[in-house]
Amino acid sequence: MTTISPPDPRRWLALALLCSAQFIVILDTSIVGVALPALGRALGFDAAGLQWIFNAYVVAFGGALLLGGRLADLFGPRRLFGLGFAILTGASLVAGLADSPGVLLAARAAQGAGAALIAPAALAMVMGLFGGRPTELRTALGFWGAAAAAGGTAGVFLGGVITEWLSWRWTFLINVPVGALVLIATPAWLPRGARRPGSVDVLGALAVTAALALAVYAIVTANAPGASGVATALELGLAAALFIGFVAIQGVRREPLIALAIFRAPNLAVGNLLMALLGAAWIPAWFFLNMYLQEILGDGAFASGLALVPMTLTIMVLMIAATERVVGRIGPRAALIAGLALLGLALVGFARMPVAGGFAADVLVPSLFGALGMSLAYIPAMITATAGARPEDGGLASGLVNTSYQVGSAIGLAAMVAVAGARASSLAAAGAAPIAAAQGGFSAAFIGASTIAFAAAAIAAVAIRRPREVRASAAAS
Repeated sequence: MTTISPPDPRRWLALALLCSAQFIVILDTSIVGVALPALGRALGFDAAGLQWIFNAYVVAFGGALLLGGRLADLFGPRRLFGLGFAILTGASLVAGLADSPGVLLAARAAQGAGAALIAPAALAMVMGLFGGRPTELRTALGFWGAAAAAGGTAGVFLGGVITEWLSWRWTFLINVPVGALVLIATPAWLPRGARRPGSVDVLGALAVTAALALAVYAIVTANAPGASGVATALELGLAAALFIGFVAIQGVRREPLIALAIFRAPNLAVGNLLMALLGAAWIPAWFFLNMYLQEILGDGAFASGLALVPMTLTIMVLMIAATERVVGRIGPRAALIAGLALLGLALVGFARMPVAGGFAADVLVPSLFGALGMSLAYIPAMITATAGARPEDGGLASGLVNTSYQVGSAIGLAAMVAVAGARASSLAAAGAAPIAAAQGGFSAAFIGASTIAFAAAAIAAVAIRRPREVRASAAAS
């Protein structure tokens, strides 16, 4: 007879701690945005160098996520979680005290590396604590998704508050006391987890980390002033060659970084694709909405961050209070399709925002539709991408889905920035006023992102296997 192990009595305290970690990881990607001008003046960054305060974090984070997932499986997710927070906290202290551009950029890369250890370990623990109880799992992932949504907007909001009333240094130093509290709570609240025998595929780790980092580097610099299309193509070609080499290594290694058989898990591959497409649609929506508020409506950085609060609060409330019930009633597949379709419709609404727009009618209404779509899509996409993996591959599956979202976000944002720039240049050449040309570019980016969301909904409808199909396939095997 199969017995179900009793639930961990600390699981909800553990979830609170893990969601706090997710909040901080996402917060750190956006909190420095508002502080960049003040930071540049203080440390002597030029315009081209400022972008690397953001990019150094993203490249290290996206490049090391798969390695972080594998290490979590081998050494236990709690150990990797604690190590990641120790690295993130120490790097935040160095960044906050930095007195030169080089020191700050190195610290930002170390922050990203620490986050790459935290994110897959934290998600693996969420899945381990709640995976055997589907209703609780949906609730837990609701809090997890709400923490991510809150972190993204809180970064903009807190960045404005901190920069205006304290100092740009506190956009980094705020992590130090928070990180110390997390490290104190980790052994008391989080499950120890089991270590697994095995070794790290160093060659494979170097190949895939270099491939992902180079791909993200090429994407985020493709639209930089003076960037060469030939150089970008060569960088992307080298990244592709490294990735092909990584796949070849995985096929012959006895203990690979990624056992390719993991992709036989039902819906894992399509779930990761959908997670990448969700990031590719959502991040440009958030980015260009913020640009519209500041450059078209004339809001300041603090006011534009405040304008995004209703959307964030809606996502948080829906993910915590409603998404679990909806997914439980109609299933992850139907919820994911509906969420992606609603997100696409919201993006079409954003594309219609006029130059002389108003917040209530032109921004608030479509942003609430976007919040509804994101709250319906995020958790089912996460479930689809991880639920079929074996328990011992939980860290790896978590690393994969986090990597998919981050890389999809970077690719989607870079592509939509290129679309917006090309459309704005075309309108300006045709004689449009600068503000009208800029808004035309934003509109084109929103349409492009909506196309991604609708395409993802179609893929979900066609490619996700229903539970009965999975059971029939397993029985046939």
